Amino acid sequence: MENYKKTNLMDWETGKVKGFNGKNLIDLKNGGLKMVKVDSFATYPSHLHHNKTEYVYVLEGSPKIAIGKVNYAGEKGDFFIFPKSIKHSIDNPTDSECLLLVGAINN
Repeated sequence: MENYKKTNLMDWETGKVKGFNGKNLIDLKNGGLKMVKVDSFATYPSHLHHNKTEYVYVLEGSPKIAIGKVNYAGEKGDFFIFPKSIKHSIDNPTDSECLLLVGAINN
């Protein structure tokens, strides 16, 4: 594992869902962390993970976050936890990008 990454020199990698691109910061067997750019009006559909807990820290933008049946209006500095086996989604309903730190811990 590298001890230092100059993120502004890293390329954005195309994500699994259109409008979501990432820079892989940590990739370990027990979890990881990515910086994720969410294009305007992009949506990561509702899904769940049986074997990991995910979390999101909002660096920029105003994403809409759904965890279970609760919807949140995110803003810079907000932190969200997606417990394993609970449906969650991320939506950027604005005309500006969102920038997120998205991580996971295998459990």
